[in-house]
Amino acid sequence: MSRRAEHEIDSLFLRRWSPRAMSGEPLSREEVLRLLEAARWAPSSANQQPWRFAFALAGTPAFGCFLDALVAGNRVWCVRAGALLMTASRTTRGGGKPNHTHAFDTGAAWMSLALQGTLQGLVVHAMAGFDEAQARAAASIPSDLAIHCMIAVGRPGRPEALPESLRVRETPSDRERVSAFAFEDRFPPG
Repeated sequence: MSRRAEHEIDSLFLRRWSPRAMSGEPLSREEVLRLLEAARWAPSSANQQPWRFAFALAGTPAFGCFLDALVAGNRVWCVRAGALLMTASRTTRGGGKPNHTHAFDTGAAWMSLALQGTLQGLVVHAMAGFDEAQARAAASIPSDLAIHCMIAVGRPGRPEALPESLRVRETPSDRERVSAFAFEDRFPPG
């Protein structure tokens, strides 16, 4: 792998990326629950744990409904996923007060899930390309939850099985340098 860190970090962060090539082999419920167990332990403001996940295993009627909620460009490769998940969060705290960190906390839970998937040798790919109303209906997501993304999980597959337009993108992407997003003392002007 050609990814290189500027500063010393665990290789897990470099190994995690979002491929699309999946084998089509089913995942067990237990494998998905291991991912969700990792998400469970994510940090959250005031321990609110606002994240919510719905999942459907390949080969079930629910999987087809989740798949149908994806835009065509994602559906074409997600058909080979072993499971599809939807991520949402409670936008309020107890007493109906706004939870301003619900999305931030849910992002932490997603990252925990993604890193656990990497450790399990799975493909874990989050997507924003879905129809929100269709996704909400497919998983019966209550209207007071904000939907964030859908996630495809599966065993690694062959890039050759992807359409050509996706095959050329099937490589880990690089990242901006730390100096492009982190500033000592204050943000630069402009």
